[in-house]
Amino acid sequence: MTRVISGIVKLRRISLNGKVVLITGASSGIGESVAAEFYRRGAKVILSSRRQSELNRVMESLINSEQSDAYPPAILIMDVSDLDSIPAKVEEAYRIHGRIDIVVNSAGVLSRAEVIESSLSVYQEVMQVNYFGVVALTMAVLPRMIQNKRGHIVAISSVQGRMAIPRRSAYAASKHAVVAFMDSLRAEVADAGIYVTSIHPGYVKTNIAHVSLTAQGDAYGQEDPNIEQGYDPVDVANEICDAVECNTQDLVIAPFVPNLLIYLRTVFPALHFFIMKRIAKSENYY
Repeated sequence: MTRVISGIVKLRRISLNGKVVLITGASSGIGESVAAEFYRRGAKVILSSRRQSELNRVMESLINSEQSDAYPPAILIMDVSDLDSIPAKVEEAYRIHGRIDIVVNSAGVLSRAEVIESSLSVYQEVMQVNYFGVVALTMAVLPRMIQNKRGHIVAISSVQGRMAIPRRSAYAASKHAVVAFMDSLRAEVADAGIYVTSIHPGYVKTNIAHVSLTAQGDAYGQEDPNIEQGYDPVDVANEICDAVECNTQDLVIAPFVPNLLIYLRTVFPALHFFIMKRIAKSENYY
């Protein structure tokens, strides 16, 4: 696995044992794998998602794993797109263990369509989940973290938060917004004992393609060859937990080509735009 780390890294690892970790999107994909890895490392995991049945499945999987002496996982039903409900849900989360040490924003939705074909409602839905959900949850936990002078906020963005590809305008825009939000937040809380980490994975083998939104907001319902050939989410989760242990500020988990495109977008934009134009003509990136 190729990864690129930018920003200041704390060389001495912290221990995740006993840390209270709230993970959104924990019912599937990267969120589920991240929850399993935090649990394996001894964290007190709070699994959060909209789907009770899937959270029960994940919880049972953790309990039945080899970490029989780990802290029992907890469940918090929360819809990050319901912004008004988040403060009360966070209070509910605080009542579980009395504190929240780490928040991992992993809930997300993908869309795939050209701009000319897309409904505005799709852009609104993607931004509501991928961006405003992160903002609302951060705003709900931040006052207590500042008061306690400790905490760690993690956002699972995407390489498309660093550069955009064709037919992903809504998704890429939402992830760019997350990156900008996290960058601003990082500077604001730098002296408050709070760490801020942005994670930018490339393609990861999850079911996100099946549930991604089409131009009119329907489920795509098909496999994506790029995603099917992507990284194992277990490996990605291991990288993410390492980043949290090391207080890494910014982490790209992607092969050489996406890293090169990110680099070209900054230092040689004309070439980057030419490559994107070629990609737009390729059905492999639909």
